[in-house]
Amino acid sequence: MIQAWLHRALRWAALVGAAFVVLSIVLVLLLRYVPVYGSMVMLERKVEAWAASETLPLRHQWRPWAELSDHAKLAVIAAEDQRFALHHGFDVDEIRRAWEASRNGATLRGASTISQQTAKNLFLWTGRSWLRKGFEAWFTVLLEALWPKQRILEVYLNIVEWDHGVFGLEAAGQHYFGVSAGRLSETQASRLAAILPNPRHWDATRPGPHVERRSQWIRQQMRNLGPGYLEQLATD
Repeated sequence: MIQAWLHRALRWAALVGAAFVVLSIVLVLLLRYVPVYGSMVMLERKVEAWAASETLPLRHQWRPWAELSDHAKLAVIAAEDQRFALHHGFDVDEIRRAWEASRNGATLRGASTISQQTAKNLFLWTGRSWLRKGFEAWFTVLLEALWPKQRILEVYLNIVEWDHGVFGLEAAGQHYFGVSAGRLSETQASRLAAILPNPRHWDATRPGPHVERRSQWIRQQMRNLGPGYLEQLATD
């Protein structure tokens, strides 16, 4: 009796697992080609507001690659993942440095790549758990296998959170500077990239000393990377 129940349970688990794999592959393939008008983080923010009996209008407008500022593309790479064009979704060197720093008593710092952040913003919930990290790794592998690097960055810039209810570069540019995503200057782009670690508490228009220092560092890194860096993504 127990053996038969276990067999049925394992069979159902295998079917559910296979269905998840197939559906996730189909979804990732579909989103390679169509504009992305929402994300799981956007949905989560709406649910949080509803649970708190608050109103949270979402500001988000999709913009294709050609309508996104090159300054912003380079600024986010400089700030978040300078080896974005080189790795396959996971920056092993950065993970090792973060682990060694934590072992030496330093505060554990993030080592997520842009690919990982795109995966978790688009498909998953916020917070930390081993379950979510497992799903994040799976979707990161799929994005890297099925999308070119340029598409990964395009989607990331269109869905990342930049303030309460503000998602994507177009909404962020209008919200902070009154300009569209394609007209952001180098300084404006660097300030937007500088607040990404804490976008609901830092302000790109009134940066404190920490954000201003970080934005200056980002601009220097942008010049070090050079505009040719973006050409590597186009040839992926």
